[in-house]
Amino acid sequence: MTGKFELKQSKDHKYFFTLLADSGQVILSSEMYEAKASSISGIESVRKNAADEGRYSRLIGKDGSPYFTLKATNGQVIGQSQMFAGEIQRDLELDLCKANGPGAVVSDLTT
Repeated sequence: MTGKFELKQSKDHKYFFTLLADSGQVILSSEMYEAKASSISGIESVRKNAADEGRYSRLIGKDGSPYFTLKATNGQVIGQSQMFAGEIQRDLELDLCKANGPGAVVSDLTT
């Protein structure tokens, strides 16, 4: 599987990325970064950590919806999934993140 990262800039000039499956489905979204270089570093961290099951946290939101986060080696969250209707769907998306993250190419949409 080959996913892609889309690197974007928000209206308030902050940078963020999303990891997309080859179908175009959003798998993981980053936080907002002040600098483009920081966002690119976040992408590299996802590539490095995405295949490692131990870097994921399976969580439940306040409304009871399951989701997951991916953490870097320092414990900082580098990406979060959307909220899901059930744990099975969340776990399937987590598997997509593990499969797509390490080799995903970057599409820079900031220029």
